[in-house]
Amino acid sequence: MEIEKTQIAGAVVLTPKVFGDNRGWFMESYSKRTLAEVGITDEFIQDNRSFSAEKGTLRGLHCQTDPMAQAKLLTCLKGELMDVIVDIREGSPTYKKWVAVKLTEENKKAFYIPAGCLHGFVTLTDNVEVMYKVDKFYSPENDRSVKFNDPDLGVEWNVENPILSQKDLNAPLLKDSDVKFTYKG
Repeated sequence: MEIEKTQIAGAVVLTPKVFGDNRGWFMESYSKRTLAEVGITDEFIQDNRSFSAEKGTLRGLHCQTDPMAQAKLLTCLKGELMDVIVDIREGSPTYKKWVAVKLTEENKKAFYIPAGCLHGFVTLTDNVEVMYKVDKFYSPENDRSVKFNDPDLGVEWNVENPILSQKDLNAPLLKDSDVKFTYKG
C-alpha cells in the first residue's frame, strides 16, 4: 500500500496495490499493521455507508465534539467524489487549512482523516456510494456541522448549486459554533 502525506498534519491518502487477472482483481483495503507503520493506531469500531443519488450532492462540513471526536478512514465504492477536510485543531501548523482528495471507484484510494478535522464531500457523478470506518460511535449530542461555505475557511467546492440537507443549510459559521479542538502534536 502506498501512503501519501497531505498538507494537513496526520491526514494521509492510501493507495492500495491491486492485483488483477482474467477473473477480476483483489486488493487489501485495510491493514491495521500498515497504518500502525505510519503512526495511525486508531481502533476502528464501526463501518458506515452512504449513498448520494445526484451529482453535486454536498455533505458537510461535519464532526463530533470531544470526547466523541472521530477519526475516519473513507473510500468511494461507486462513482466519484471530492473529499474535503479542514484542520480546526487550535495550535496545529495547518489550523484552518483544508485539503481535497479525489476518491473514485477506479482509483480505490482511501483517505485517513484525523479527529479534530471537519469533514465533507461533494459528489462528482450520480450514484455515489461511500464507505468509512470510525473510531468512535455516533453520538447525537456531539454531532456538529459548520457552514460548508464559511468564508473564514475558504473551501473551494467547485459546485455552483450544491444539493444540501437542511442540517447543512442551517449550519453555523465556525466562529459561531461550539466546535473546538486542540492540536496534540
